[in-house]
Amino acid sequence: MRDTRDPSRMVDISDKETVHREAEAEGRIRLKEETIEAIMEGRIEKGDPLSTAKIACMLAVKKTPELIPMCHPVPLTSVNAEFEVGDVSIIARCRVTADYKTGVEMEALTGVTVALLTVWDMVKYLEKDAKGQYPSTSITDVRVTEKRKD
Repeated sequence: MRDTRDPSRMVDISDKETVHREAEAEGRIRLKEETIEAIMEGRIEKGDPLSTAKIACMLAVKKTPELIPMCHPVPLTSVNAEFEVGDVSIIARCRVTADYKTGVEMEALTGVTVALLTVWDMVKYLEKDAKGQYPSTSITDVRVTEKRKD
């Protein structure tokens, strides 16, 4: 008999009902004001960080069960990423929908986190100080802002 307290197993969702589910996550990347200006003026060497981050978000959402060991593969119906640019930060949001037996909040969190990491990667050369460190750059406030099931 298998020990049901074993933490190294996926939760059995066989008996759960398929319902419409949505989740939204958001997070913030703090950047130098000059970096934000360079993004808005299209002066980033690697290209447009926000367009690239949007694609990275969608790819990450689809890869979530490969990255998080006990996460179920979910047949997604929609993924949307959007950004709000401020003077010294960018807020990323990721909304995921599916009609399935388990929620999509881990997918939304994964998507928003990878979007923020992508922005950091594309602008890091502008964020480094003389020692090659990132004294003011940070990713914060990653959280689920909404979870619904109908």
